[in-house]
Amino acid sequence: MRVFVLGVLAIAIVGFGLFLAFTSPPKLLSLLDRAAGGGNGTVKVGTGIGFGDQGQTLDVWAPAEATDDLRPVVIFWYGGGWVKGDRDAYAFAGRALASEGFLVVVPDYRKVPGVRFPSFLQDGADAVRWTRDNARRFGGDPDRISFSGHSAGAYIAVMLALDERWLRAVDVDPEIVDSAVGLSGPYDFYPFDTKRSIDAMHGAPDPLLTQPISFARADAPPLLLITSTEDETVRPRNAINLAAMLEEAGAPVTVINYEGLDHEDVVMALSSPYRGKAPVLQQSAQFMRAAR
Repeated sequence: MRVFVLGVLAIAIVGFGLFLAFTSPPKLLSLLDRAAGGGNGTVKVGTGIGFGDQGQTLDVWAPAEATDDLRPVVIFWYGGGWVKGDRDAYAFAGRALASEGFLVVVPDYRKVPGVRFPSFLQDGADAVRWTRDNARRFGGDPDRISFSGHSAGAYIAVMLALDERWLRAVDVDPEIVDSAVGLSGPYDFYPFDTKRSIDAMHGAPDPLLTQPISFARADAPPLLLITSTEDETVRPRNAINLAAMLEEAGAPVTVINYEGLDHEDVVMALSSPYRGKAPVLQQSAQFMRAAR
């Protein structure tokens, strides 16, 4: 009997190890978040909804409590260096923002090497158009839309907020953007010096036009740029440099530089198990609520 029990235990341990090996860190974090009660008070109201014309899909999260009022909306783009990531793995982010009273749209976008710049921005713009056209049927206010994202997702969020070309190309008025919150995003990274940035921006006719900092303007929507002192993946200078250019132009911008946190800590702090790392969720939500 003892041998049998030990055998079952060994199989279970091996199975759990294989589960961890084949589960992405964000997806594992979403599972831990759910187990820690991160989904309490929220509900996924849309799963794998198609948008655009490239087979893109998105999820929609909302507070579970019913209300007659339309909720403010946030579109959250996940990170992954433009090469990986999926909406399902970032359920923790959708639940977190929904717990703060937002209708949350988490879209997928096409990845490198299948595409290069600007395909992920075009997919992002398609997600904005879908959100404008469909938010109301999920209880969201199409007149109160903010953008957010982490890492490569922050690049998409901030680039769409600053460079008006992409929204105009899909017949969306850039004035639709209430605010944008970038978590650990690359905004000033030319010349390209990493494989991911080189691959993602390869072939761009004018590399400077791939950079959010090139589009700093006085009438930009309010931006909150969150970074951290120990981020060696996307250096804090990205947020600091962009903020300086926006301030010089007279645009509203706030920078938060968390002491001692690294690149992943910032997005992990959205999840229930790691919310004690830093008040990323509270400060992001407060900023977006106050934008209009």
